[in-house]
Amino acid sequence: MAIPKKGTREIRVYNEPYRWLIRKKATYGQWAYGSGQIRLAVEHAKYRGSVLVIYTDRKHPKDWATTEVIPITPSDVAEWIKQVIKIGWNPKINGEQYSIKIKDDGVSTLKSEGKTRLDF
Repeated sequence: MAIPKKGTREIRVYNEPYRWLIRKKATYGQWAYGSGQIRLAVEHAKYRGSVLVIYTDRKHPKDWATTEVIPITPSDVAEWIKQVIKIGWNPKINGEQYSIKIKDDGVSTLKSEGKTRLDF
């Protein structure tokens, strides 16, 4: 499933165009429990392939317990895309959503659950 174009930002990594999106409205889980994290979706801008969902280690600004907001910058997104490509994400090949978790600036993959919708 592709991410909606409205609200996306473009970025180039390894001379390839990508679009990324952070959902503007916090989900219930991102604001209600005091442990909400920012999630974003990334896809190749020209090919309809696998969508990457990144679960960051950064607090969501709408979370009631957030005291310090650390923004996600394009350089953060570019670095995460580079790391995920190295561990096997191919954004040009159609397939299941690829999910990763960021922890201490490192990337780890999450087990695919065969989701057909974006859960971010």
